[in-house]
Amino acid sequence: MPPPLPGPLGPLAPLLGHYGYWAVGAVVFLEDFGVPAPGETILLAAGVYAGAGELNIVAVAVIAFAAAVLGDNVGYVIGRTGGRAFVERWGKYILLTPKRFEAAEAFFRRHGGKIVTVARFVEGLRQANGIIAGTTGMPWPRFLAFNALGAALWVGLWSSLAYLAGSHITAVYDEIVRYQRYVLIAAGLLVAALVVRHLVRRRRARRNDAGQ
Repeated sequence: MPPPLPGPLGPLAPLLGHYGYWAVGAVVFLEDFGVPAPGETILLAAGVYAGAGELNIVAVAVIAFAAAVLGDNVGYVIGRTGGRAFVERWGKYILLTPKRFEAAEAFFRRHGGKIVTVARFVEGLRQANGIIAGTTGMPWPRFLAFNALGAALWVGLWSSLAYLAGSHITAVYDEIVRYQRYVLIAAGLLVAALVVRHLVRRRRARRNDAGQ
């Protein structure tokens, strides 16, 4: 008998109970090339099932990893071949508006490969990761390496955490998300402070040059 899934994981119980590993692979794959699917949620649910002996945690992790990498590479091909025209025409259906896309593109160009790894943990960027990497012209071997690293970290974190936490995973997940938000806010404030400091220094330098 499968264990009851807590909180927001509950609606996935029929899908996971009926299709098992296939559900994990399909949902993670779809999410990772831009379809709004609950990839992270089903990974957590599968981890809880594995902790209860309903699934094998190694199989869950391997399937999720393969699906994540494959899905992002499909997104990369879409971005590389369809480019901006594809996003402008179809992006609205996956919540990727032109404004969001331009901001994400600029972010990718500034930070390169490391953002491909970090993007795996950021809602919105996770779904658009491959498409944006393709449209910005990131070399495929570089994308593949950083993407595989991000997928391994993402799958390893959530599957093992769900496996160990069991029915308490919702509370654990909520706490992580809450503190993650504080970290992102702090990082944003730090970046803003650095920008302000740079602007102030540049203005002082211009004044000194003008005074001479």
